[in-house]
Amino acid sequence: MHEDGRPRWRAMVLSVAFALLVAACGGGGAGGQAGSEACPEGGVALAFFGPLTGSNSPQLGINIRNSAQLAINQYMEGDPACPVELVQFDSQGDPAQAPALAQQAVQNGRIVAIVGPTYSGESNVANPIFDEAGLPIVTASATAVGLSTNGWGIFHRAVGNDNAQGPAAATYVSETLGAQRVAVIDDRSEYGLGIATIVREGLGDLLVHNDAIDASQQDYSSTVNGVRAANVDTIFFAGYYQQGGLLLKQLRDAGVTATFVSDDGSRDEQLITIAGGPTIAEGVLLTCPCIPNTELQGGEEFLAAYTDAYGVAPGIYSSEGFDVTNLLLQAVSQGNVDRASINQWLDEASYQGITKTLRFQEDGELPSSTIYMYEVRDGQIVPVGPIG
Repeated sequence: MHEDGRPRWRAMVLSVAFALLVAACGGGGAGGQAGSEACPEGGVALAFFGPLTGSNSPQLGINIRNSAQLAINQYMEGDPACPVELVQFDSQGDPAQAPALAQQAVQNGRIVAIVGPTYSGESNVANPIFDEAGLPIVTASATAVGLSTNGWGIFHRAVGNDNAQGPAAATYVSETLGAQRVAVIDDRSEYGLGIATIVREGLGDLLVHNDAIDASQQDYSSTVNGVRAANVDTIFFAGYYQQGGLLLKQLRDAGVTATFVSDDGSRDEQLITIAGGPTIAEGVLLTCPCIPNTELQGGEEFLAAYTDAYGVAPGIYSSEGFDVTNLLLQAVSQGNVDRASINQWLDEASYQGITKTLRFQEDGELPSSTIYMYEVRDGQIVPVGPIG
């Protein structure tokens, strides 16, 4: 084992990949000029893996898919030496569907890297399949802490994980809001339970009520009654916007006025719609490791291009998805056109995107991350600022 817990076989695999790379082309890595082989006839493919339809908050996946397609369209406008297309795998955010889709992806030899998976639950079951096939992934949104602790040599994450977001949320609730009695509710998903556990630990004695909802149901009356009986002043919901919006509506309909705080899974305008409109959602607070559009580094062209292409402004993780895709496109443009050479390149890369510099530690995590707070004001989700 390495000191950081990564298995020694990863280093061995990468050493072999690098040797092949050098032998074939005499270069490689983030600053190299060529990869392990010439571009295949017809080019290569990147794959998007995440929800595009279904009941599991597909808008988060749509935002990333749109940005991935935009980045590839812009790349292709430059008449590149190695063409790239996007192959889409609609997981519907369902871990039960993810393994079969992952098998389809790895069996498609043209696919050299994955943008995704979008969610933590599907990542947990799909990533072992990608790892066995040596198919590199870069997720723009899956934040569960444990994803980087499994020894997957293909894993890379372009946002901060819940070990950053959970404590930041607990700190904001306790110190900035000055909460005295807090309820924490999760949706029992891999992601929701994970971040809820961290927030619960961070709240300490301020936590007076715990509950969980069944995401397959729409009647949360028992949870609402429990929250009302606990007489809390703040509620933290850990989960996705579809369930969060329904829960918020039912809480307000029952007369519960406690401050409603949630996470990046709920940080989408769909939360406002599902809750019943701007009046009900006014004042909702949302944490996210995603940078506000107003703070993108040279992102004006991206904002204009995205809005022109899709008729709406970029949503949550749109800009992160754009960075992830451009990161992979840079690898291809430098001659890395197979899975092994791209994975090697990612492990050595330092790429300046519009959201941040993407540089991965050996466990696939970023060296540091910033958590932002957002608030619903007049029907819009607006940035409050970084937490801490």
